[in-house]
Amino acid sequence: MSPESSGKSPAAHTDKAFEADLREVREKLLAMGGKVEEQIAKSMRALTERDSELGELVMEGDLEINRLEVDIDDLCRRILALRQPAASDLRLITTGLKIVTDLERIGDEAVNIAERAIELNQAPPLATYVDLPRLAELAQEQVKKALDAFVRADPKTAEEVLQSDDQLDDLFVKIFNELLGFMMEDSRTIRRATALVSICKYLERIGDHAMNVAEMVIYMVRGTDVRHPKSRAVPV
Repeated sequence: MSPESSGKSPAAHTDKAFEADLREVREKLLAMGGKVEEQIAKSMRALTERDSELGELVMEGDLEINRLEVDIDDLCRRILALRQPAASDLRLITTGLKIVTDLERIGDEAVNIAERAIELNQAPPLATYVDLPRLAELAQEQVKKALDAFVRADPKTAEEVLQSDDQLDDLFVKIFNELLGFMMEDSRTIRRATALVSICKYLERIGDHAMNVAEMVIYMVRGTDVRHPKSRAVPV
């Protein structure tokens, strides 16, 4: 049946197809976000539960995240080429292209954590993992909140992510200092404590990527670029 005989214009069909494409972008990004959140949780369990097999699963799961990155990139570029979106829809697509990169890098950080966990599992555990699980929880919360802000096009939630970053950074410094204390007290802990410091850095970077996502959500909704405010400051 042709558009004319069905009573629907070609433009109406085009609009529906365009909306379906945009919905698919959101759904795939949300699915990818869910995967990276799961990867963070699994990699930390590989550490705290000394489960190296779980760490191996994290590394295997990275292939799915990479596949989603390629799929979303292809979809966004196809929309740009065929639909020629304007204004807010264009910002959505360009935001999607940037967010997918940050999500892929979060997945990479989860793999890094899993690799260090497998390494640590070969040696006796330190007396404590200090506040590492809490740091991981904060990083996961940042990722989840940033993605929720994207899905709901909610700049206020995105701003909460930006405001919460200091809490994550403060805990990172606290854990770093505690691990440094272990190394100074007992040189036998240096290798293990250094691996835990690396995990802290990976989690802190995950928080930074969540910040990037939140900043892009603000741009998507308001058209305001809030990245690197100091670099845009006007000299007095």
